[in-house]
Amino acid sequence: MEKTFVIIKPDAMERRLMGEIISIYEKKGLRISTLKITKPSLELARRHYQEHKDKPFFDELTAYLSRSELCAMIVEGKNAVAAVRKINGGTNPLEADAGTIRGRFGLSKTENSIHSSDSQEHAEEEIKLWFPEFQAD
Repeated sequence: MEKTFVIIKPDAMERRLMGEIISIYEKKGLRISTLKITKPSLELARRHYQEHKDKPFFDELTAYLSRSELCAMIVEGKNAVAAVRKINGGTNPLEADAGTIRGRFGLSKTENSIHSSDSQEHAEEEIKLWFPEFQAD
C-alpha cells in the first residue's frame, strides 16, 4: 500500500469540515492510518513550505498554515498520492472541478482547505516532518 501525506488546512478546520473531508477519502477506498490535530508553530509551517521560501507568498502561506489547528494525516491506498490529488482537485478552488474537495470547500488559492504530497518522495519527507515518531515505509 502506498502512503501519502494530507493536511486539512485551518480554513476547513475552522468551518468544521474535517469529518466530511475524511469521509470523502474513505468513500474512495483510502484508509486514514494516522491522524493528529495540531496547531503548528510558524517554524514547522516554514519547514513544510521551504520550497516556496523565495516566493512572494511565502510569509502569507506560512502564517495561514500556523494560524490555528489543522489535521495532519497519513493516508494509505493503491496509488494513494495520485488518488488523493485527484480527489483534492486543482490548487485554485475557483478553477477546480466542482466535485473535488477544493472545488467544494476552498475559499481562495491560499485557503484551499487541503494539502497533499505531490510525489511519493515528498510524502515520505512530509510524513517524517509532521510525524517524527514514525518512519515512512
